[in-house]
Amino acid sequence: MLNTLLLDGYNLVFRAYYGMPELTRSDGFPTNVVHGWLRTLWLLEDQQKAEGMVAFFDLGPPTEREALQADYKANRSETPEDLEKQVPWVKRLTVALGLPVVEQQGVEADDLIGAAALRLMQAGQTATIVSADKDLGQVVQPGISQLLPPPTANPRLGWRLLDAEGVKKKFGVPPEKIPDYLALVGDTSDNIPGLQGVGPKTAAKWILEYGDLEGIIAQANYIKPPRFQDKVAAQKDDLRRNLKMVTLNTELPLPDSLVRNPVQVEEAAAILEALEMRTAARDCRKRYGT
Repeated sequence: MLNTLLLDGYNLVFRAYYGMPELTRSDGFPTNVVHGWLRTLWLLEDQQKAEGMVAFFDLGPPTEREALQADYKANRSETPEDLEKQVPWVKRLTVALGLPVVEQQGVEADDLIGAAALRLMQAGQTATIVSADKDLGQVVQPGISQLLPPPTANPRLGWRLLDAEGVKKKFGVPPEKIPDYLALVGDTSDNIPGLQGVGPKTAAKWILEYGDLEGIIAQANYIKPPRFQDKVAAQKDDLRRNLKMVTLNTELPLPDSLVRNPVQVEEAAAILEALEMRTAARDCRKRYGT
């Protein structure tokens, strides 16, 4: 059965930026992200043995979610300039290595990844989502798994593969309930506020007891601890908005083909040489046979 790795571009780019030492070309142009990105691609090729890889990137502000919440992701600091400079090089290198790059103006990569994973599964293939983002756990099911990169704070954990049971063990709820879970606990990385005082264990307990967010709202007068009863009732509209925010839109147009293309060996090597990554260029030619 064909397996395709679906790479969360910016998630992995930021890991490369913070996980690699400062590296520059002789003129001072930064190269650490490109180094880290290439190292990740080759590690995934060697370890996962997948037939395909596709990279997904955010492009422009996420219009649908900003319409729901004006300060969505407003807590995030500006992308470091030396990281942003390298993204076009990352994309050029990625295409030269045969990986399709998928992005749509105003659409988040997570939504595109979810749509692609479902399309591949429905075509009888398997998909492995490569990302640390919690919201992507909602599409994990037979035929779709999630590969978590090593946390930068604790790299010894290594890469961890989650199936549906793994998602349930990690969060306390099955994959399809991840949106309800995140609506309650919030997502600080995206500036989505949860219900104040509700942590992962309480959220999971309520979902398992009442089924989903609507069940919790309907039974607000009975939930425990009692101090949350009035809170749930008073903030039900905010919680429903949260649910919309964290639910992936998987009904999105995608390229006709998500198949990996042949590697343009000399083009990839030329990109690496232009960045003075000469050892990587030599390894590229050796790896891909020229």
